[in-house]
Amino acid sequence: MNKIDRRSALGIGLATVSAAMMKPAAAQTTGYKDATPWPGVVVRAYDGETPSIIPGFKTVSMRDVIMQPGSKTMGPPMENAMVCHITEGEMRVEQEGKTLTAKKNYVWTCNKNTKEQVYNDGNVVAIMRITDLKA
Repeated sequence: MNKIDRRSALGIGLATVSAAMMKPAAAQTTGYKDATPWPGVVVRAYDGETPSIIPGFKTVSMRDVIMQPGSKTMGPPMENAMVCHITEGEMRVEQEGKTLTAKKNYVWTCNKNTKEQVYNDGNVVAIMRITDLKA
């Protein structure tokens, strides 16, 4: 049997940890559908709706809006009420004539028919997680 020196043991250990960390990513390749409604913007809609216990809403669902630097949405009226949360990056939000800067972990709401346009003015990818509240 060959002797293993410290450098080899460290290399084997790092390779094992790297392989273990790569497995969860493989599990994330299903369970959603991506759409590209505007240049540089991907909307990732996760499969499934869950019944809601909030009065006035039958179901909830989740999606992410992934925005490349320099991209923007077109500002259509919201189809339903929702809760928005910035999970990465920073976005400029223009909602009903007001402008705000939404930094990481900022949370806000939109009601049905709210007009909102979002811009990624930064130099990193920004992600907005949306929980749709459906009547």
